[in-house]
Amino acid sequence: MTVKSSISLTDAQHAFAKTLVDAGRFSSVSAVLQHGVELLRSEMEAETLERNALAELLAQRRSGSFISATEMDSRLADMLKRKRQKHGIHD
Repeated sequence: MTVKSSISLTDAQHAFAKTLVDAGRFSSVSAVLQHGVELLRSEMEAETLERNALAELLAQRRSGSFISATEMDSRLADMLKRKRQKHGIHD
């Protein structure tokens, strides 16, 4: 089903949409706007999915075990030592 809607565009927006139509990329200014609305819908859905995935990841991380800053420093120092040895880098 298609719904007719009245909208207002700035001169620049209309000129841009018209150039797309004139270039043959779209059949009408209306088609340009429909495409724009679909892109916005798709982008917003993707943002929602990403936000939900991030929230889930953060929840998993919060429910996991934590180590102290001292332990983390020790692990990083050990990792750096191994990497330096592997690549023949001496302090």
